[in-house]
Amino acid sequence: MSKKPLKKSDLGKSWLKSRSDNKKKMAPEYHLIVSEGTDTEPFYFETIKNKINNNFRNRISLEVEGLGDNTLSLFRKAKMHADNSANVYKHVWIVYDKDDFPAAHFDQTAKMCEESSNNETTYHALWSNQCIELWFLLHFSFLQSDLHRSEYWPKLSECLKSIGAGDYKKNRDDMFKVLYPYIDFAISNAKKLDEINSGKKPSESAPGTKVYQIIEHLRNYL
Repeated sequence: MSKKPLKKSDLGKSWLKSRSDNKKKMAPEYHLIVSEGTDTEPFYFETIKNKINNNFRNRISLEVEGLGDNTLSLFRKAKMHADNSANVYKHVWIVYDKDDFPAAHFDQTAKMCEESSNNETTYHALWSNQCIELWFLLHFSFLQSDLHRSEYWPKLSECLKSIGAGDYKKNRDDMFKVLYPYIDFAISNAKKLDEINSGKKPSESAPGTKVYQIIEHLRNYL
């Protein structure tokens, strides 16, 4: 069968290009998650990382670091990590609690995240006032009272026992898996607190948490 020459009008048309021409190797979207905690937060986000990296390796890549620092020093270490990495992080998530740290440092960390963001990298302040256990509790009920962080743990144990998941401990490595069925409720509750705290500084937003923002951002991969 003879092969007819191409018409002039057909030259350059996209359907004539080889598949290799149409495929562009894209780097995955890199995320860095750093936390002040070295147990609770890393365990929670490691589960998310493993789930996403295993299933969407070519599209998105998460890295989790429990640095053991707080507020301003945590931000500085996270930024240094991002600046010195061979990967260009699209998002850097700073996870930290209010605890007993100075209000000025707590607020300044959020401000530095905003000021350091640019078209290449966005820094997110995922603060919790007072602690990340607030985010865990919001999976079970809406909480508007400003409790001391020590009061969250027995409440959380009570909630976990009600679903047959045992006591809460700081170093539990299954919290994301246990809480995930209630994630929509938690996001809704966290957003309600955001509305109540509108116009307030992070240090004045008690209770309040921004952890829901990373869950919403990654939701399609979960």
